Amino acid sequence: MPHPRLTGLGCGLFCMAAMILLGFLDDLLLGGALTVYGVLSLPVSALTALWVRGGDLLTAPVVIPIAFAVGLPTVADDGGGGFLGAVMGLVTALSTQAGWLYGGTLIAGVIVIVRRIRLVRASRMNRAVRPRSRA
Repeated sequence: MPHPRLTGLGCGLFCMAAMILLGFLDDLLLGGALTVYGVLSLPVSALTALWVRGGDLLTAPVVIPIAFAVGLPTVADDGGGGFLGAVMGLVTALSTQAGWLYGGTLIAGVIVIVRRIRLVRASRMNRAVRPRSRA
């Protein structure tokens, strides 16, 4: 499995591009099944949290809900009501799919916390092992 390290911006762009692509595929293949879109957002959330570099860990849980909302219009049903219908479809989809949104954010948050704890422990171990120079 590749171990890319994305910056905060790269993390956001990856997550948004993945959610838009998955939304289009969901709409094309399954007619815009919101539950499928929600389920597919979970691995994207995990990959985003795993692939962000250590210095930008806190960006992963922030970009997950944004990317979820950015990709949602691809599968949200607007009912043919023009702009207001599209807004109503988006608001309805966000409210009915909030569980998937929170789940993805929770997954990213847990992964980020575990990675941060490991980074801090590794940093402390490196400081403890490294001999101090006396000047």
